[in-house]
Parts: sequence; C-alpha cells; structure tokens
Amino acid sequence: MRFFRALLYAAILSAGFGAERAHADAAFQSFLQSLWPQAQALGVSRATFDAATHGLEPDLTLPDLVLPGRPERPPPGQPEFVQTPADYVKQPAIESLAVQGRKLADQYRAPLGAIEKQFGVPPAIILAIFGRETDYGRAADSKSAIRVLATQAYLGKRKEKFLQEFLLALKILERGDVKLADMKSSWAGAMGLTQFLPSDYLKYAVDFDGDGRADIWKSVPDALASAAKQLLDKGWQRGVPWAYEVHPPADVDCTIGVPSYTQPVGDWLKHGYLPAYGRAIAPAEREQNASLLQPAGLYGPSFLATKNYFVIKEYNFSDLYVLFVGHLGDRIADPRPQTASFETPWGKVAQLPTADLDRMQQILTARGYYHDKIDGKAGMLTRAALGDYQKRNGLKVDCWPTAAVLQKMEASGR
Repeated sequence: MRFFRALLYAAILSAGFGAERAHADAAFQSFLQSLWPQAQALGVSRATFDAATHGLEPDLTLPDLVLPGRPERPPPGQPEFVQTPADYVKQPAIESLAVQGRKLADQYRAPLGAIEKQFGVPPAIILAIFGRETDYGRAADSKSAIRVLATQAYLGKRKEKFLQEFLLALKILERGDVKLADMKSSWAGAMGLTQFLPSDYLKYAVDFDGDGRADIWKSVPDALASAAKQLLDKGWQRGVPWAYEVHPPADVDCTIGVPSYTQPVGDWLKHGYLPAYGRAIAPAEREQNASLLQPAGLYGPSFLATKNYFVIKEYNFSDLYVLFVGHLGDRIADPRPQTASFETPWGKVAQLPTADLDRMQQILTARGYYHDKIDGKAGMLTRAALGDYQKRNGLKVDCWPTAAVLQKMEASGR
C-alpha cells in the first residue's frame, strides 16, 4: 500500500494539473482494488464492490488529510472542544430546539412510546440527540459516504479506522439497506439522522417502522430507535435521570470531579450538595451512584452525573455534548419557565486554545498529575489533574485551565 500512496504523492506534486489528476486517480483506484480480498471476506459481492468503487476519486477538499506539499487542513473545530460551556449551551439555541422537539414528540408519539417501552430510553433524550446531531434532519449530509471513507482510509490521519469503516460501508450496501446514491455522510463519515458510522450502523441499526430495512437516513422511527438501542447496549439504566444540577458546599473540592469518584446521590445530599430549584429527589433515585461534574470548574453550574450521563458520553465523548443533550431533553420534557436554564449562571471564563491545553496536559503528565491521553481537551480528568496541581503548588484551586496557570507551570518547573 505504501507503493500506491507513493504514486499518489508523486501525482500531487507533479507540475501539470491534468497529469496530476490522472495519476492521482489511478493510484487511488489501485489502492481501492487492493482492498477487494478484504471486502470479499466480509461477504461483499464483486458487483457491489465495483459499483461503489468504479471511477471513484479521492475528495481532496476534506479536512484532516495528509497531502505532501500542501499545508495541513485540520478538521473543523468541534464546538464541544473549542467553546466555553456558556457559549456551547446557549439558551436561545436550546429553546429553539426544544420547541421543535416538543412538536416532534407529538408527531411521533406512538413510535416514541414504543421505543421507550422496548429500550427504556425516554423520548426526550433521543429527540435531543436527533436535534443536536442534525437539527432534526434539517442539516442534511451532502457527501458520499463511500468517497469520504475511502479518502480518509487512504490519506487521513486515522487510516486503519477509516479503512475498516469503508469496508463495513460496502457490507451495508451489499445488504441492500441503502442505495449507493443515498448513502450520504458528514466529512467524517457519520451517516443519517442520528449520525452513525458504518460500524455503529451494523451494531445498532433497527428497522422500527417495519419496512424491512433499517433506514437511518430517511426514517425518523428507525433513526430514533437505533439511537435508543445504542444507548441501551452501552448501559442505559431505565428510569434514571442523566444528571442533577446541585449547589455544592462552599468548601467543595473540585479535584474529586472524576468518573471514578462516585457515591450514592443520597450521600452527596448529606454532604451539603443541594438540588437546584429545590427539586425533590425520590428515595429510589438517591440510591443511584453519581459523580461530581463541574464543566467550568468552580465558575458555573455543578451536577451529579449518573451512569446515564456517561452512557450519553459514549455517543460523543464530550462533557459539553452530554450537557447540551441532557438539558435539551429536560426542556423538551418540561417546558416550564423555571426549567429554562441552570439555576447557577455560567461565570466569565475563556477557553484555552487546543495547542495550549495540549501543552498543559504534557506538563501535568510529566509531573505525575495526569494519566490519560494528550488530546488538547479540558475534560473531567484534565480539570481534576489541574486542580491537584493548583492544590500542591499553592495556587487558587478552581480546576479551570487558563493562560496564567500555564505560564506558571512552564516557569516553575514543578
């Protein structure tokens, strides 16, 4: 395969655009044909393989590709990782989606009820995922999934991942679940109304409308049921809220806000964590284990995150994504004004650039505070590690990454 890639690289660097295009396409086709044995092993017929790959050209406009001689185009910054919590969970956006979500809840009342009965996931949660992922289908994908996945498998930064997804997309076509022309995706290969990669589709897609195929592209019941099945298979617990907003005690230690630190909700309440808006928490709910979540460190709302919080996080590994989906779900289910926002307002904080967060994680790792991947994202583990650093070095402990703290880290050597 290195030989084929070398051919493509040479083509890209050649002086004549026409020759470059022809050589690049030929090399890309050679790469695709080399995948036939793997596709065949998955049960893909030659007819399906040829129909999907004949004349296929790489999409060099995609971000996150590695093209020699050309500047790297990073992927579009996911708002979950480049915005502050206040910017990401904006009430006007939440309310607009909630209004439409309530309309869809009425429109699809029967299938949503059946989905909840079978999978245990409340309608409001799966509608919130639908709204966040594709604006209830109004933000339609326009790219060919086959072309996107093939290009990423050949020139992307995560070739092995996308190679497998490309082969699984061929398997979906072989099954006849979707026509090649209708298999649309995002630039990253996620497909349908609720954004599944091919591997997700093959594991979780459900034919809920009974037409003989699981159509996540056009059938709302199929897409919503598929999302619910994924949540259930990831561990969704029936009847358990995603989280509770709480007011922590004044001496709250933000360094305990990690998934591994759990205790029953009732114990959190005994330790001074008071439910927002005076909410009454039922005895059965008090027995559920929860973790402390403070998305903006000490500068915003605090939550007790249940098992279901982390199940939603499997859908998109971002605290802010879960916060958005959970809050939107609450607004869909309960439109009363007092539920329109979090009781504790967001403080004014700035989001540290990804490169600086990456550097902070490297320093925290080198000094023994952080033990997870370096990804430039201020997740729960990063915030807790930062708080531990602040605590041990006599700084204000707020568990929020700032340029000032990073400068102190780089200057101190401790």
